[in-house]
Amino acid sequence: MSNMSALALIGVLSIFCQWSAWRLKIPAILPLLLVGMLVGPGLGWLDPDAVFGDVLFPLVSLSVAIILFEGSLTLKMEEIRGHGRMVTNLVSIGVLVTWVSISIVAYLLLDFGWELAALFGALVVVTGPTVIMPMLRSVRPKANIANILRWEGIIIDPVGALLAVLVYEFIIASQGAGMAHAMQAFAITIGVGFALGYAAGKVLGIALTKGWFPHYLNNVATLACVLGVFALSNALQHESGLLTVTVMGMVMANTKNLDLDDILEFKETLSVLLISGLFIILAARLNIETFSQLGMPAVVLLAIIIFVVRPLSVWISAIGTQLNFKEKALLSWIAPRGIVAAAVSALFALKLQQNGWAEAELLVPLVFLVIMSTVVLQSLTAKPFAHLLKLREPPAHGFLIFGANVMARRVAKALKDHDLPVLLADTNWENVKQARMENLPVYFGNPTSEHAENNMDLTGIGRVLIMSPYKQLNPVVALHFMDWFNSEKIFGLPSNEHDAPARNQLSESYRARLKLFGKGVTFSKLASLAFQGAQMKTTSLTESFTFRDYQERYGNRATPMFALDDRGFCHVFTSDHKFEPKAGWHIIALVTAEETAAEQSVNQHKEKE
Repeated sequence: MSNMSALALIGVLSIFCQWSAWRLKIPAILPLLLVGMLVGPGLGWLDPDAVFGDVLFPLVSLSVAIILFEGSLTLKMEEIRGHGRMVTNLVSIGVLVTWVSISIVAYLLLDFGWELAALFGALVVVTGPTVIMPMLRSVRPKANIANILRWEGIIIDPVGALLAVLVYEFIIASQGAGMAHAMQAFAITIGVGFALGYAAGKVLGIALTKGWFPHYLNNVATLACVLGVFALSNALQHESGLLTVTVMGMVMANTKNLDLDDILEFKETLSVLLISGLFIILAARLNIETFSQLGMPAVVLLAIIIFVVRPLSVWISAIGTQLNFKEKALLSWIAPRGIVAAAVSALFALKLQQNGWAEAELLVPLVFLVIMSTVVLQSLTAKPFAHLLKLREPPAHGFLIFGANVMARRVAKALKDHDLPVLLADTNWENVKQARMENLPVYFGNPTSEHAENNMDLTGIGRVLIMSPYKQLNPVVALHFMDWFNSEKIFGLPSNEHDAPARNQLSESYRARLKLFGKGVTFSKLASLAFQGAQMKTTSLTESFTFRDYQERYGNRATPMFALDDRGFCHVFTSDHKFEPKAGWHIIALVTAEETAAEQSVNQHKEKE
């Protein structure tokens, strides 16, 4: 296969693996590694060393630098303290317990010196959001467990990476030198890494805050600065670059008034091709025979990591918290390893082998074995285990409402009054503030952003109502959540643009969802009714008062929005709804001000009688 064909194959397979992961609702790292092993050592179609030659090592180094930098951009110190004692303990005490325990076991079981054992232990402390998030969406654990696991994955990513980098730097500094010289070299590396990383993070933060770059260059300029600082650091002090870019990202993450949303979004786009391609390349370099060389000691080590070390870390971290036995048991079982462990282990193994560490050849297959085993085993068993412990949330029938305007808030309150999970999301601060004053759960920001994916609690949420006036953002939200849920669970209000020129009309895939609350019910109409004093009202149906009677009674003075059946499931009225409300159901509708006033008058008259 020619080099051009090999590069094209990597790109095509990267997207195929990402798509497969989305369809199967599994972490993308699993198909990436499996496909890489298939086209590399399995079928012999891809030989990365032959394709990239001398460029392979710099390519992997720069890719890992980008991964570490952008991972550290999420490490905000205030968030570590702001997500509960259990999360704080897991990413501090828990990391230390995991690292020390795995290092000792690896040293005793494997043909590793203490240096490689410590490095392996540091590499596999990391879980990461890319493997945790798909698992949480599938398992649907209770809200407190889901929040702990989600924030552990987000925060431990850069913490574990920093630990692995520090251990690696110490190994390199100590090679072929006495302890005094090793400590001196290590101190210089730490000094260069922290000093240059801090300075670069501050300068780049000022440049972005003050607008030294035009907006369209912010992402590319940041990427170029990271690569330049990485190379400069390595030139100043051998192998200090990874530490420098990690510190640089942490400094920027904790810089006040620095908006990183666009850069973090750019990371997601970059990772689809760059990082996906990287993992296929790394997996294609594996030698299948090295897995057999690991032997039974590796199996025992894996079992100890899953069944002993993780529970030990959780139980120690949970001291002083309110978690019960079942909750700690579920937390102990869900800890799949992810992207940072795979990428960093491959780079460190390459560098250590170049420096004469022959046993480092086993580092990558051992880390990949831990990744694949934990992802597969826990993906298959976490859901039934959570069900057995009775720690799963009920089916996700709640609503995410995009828009926190007056009408959206009234709808949310009506649903909440019937114990249905609701979450409002809006980019308008005044709307968000009013929702909070009305004690409604709300997310301030764009619900399609990566920040929302990591921070927006969708526990119990399985459907989306688009009730905002933001014509350009509404389709983006709809298409985004079609990937999360499915198209039948996305509902939007019709617009008045059907007579607009074709180039100004919305896409057909989005317009097909514009059926919410029936024909002719637009955002403008609902806003007008709300301004005129229309109110939400719930009416019960009986054998003597059917839905047909309801329609005749209210006519066009009521807009039915939802129907609660006798099982508590909430049906959404649309222009083509196929359900027929029956006796025992409840109709939630928007009733005009005139009808509300008339009913109040009748009730007052009855009270006087």
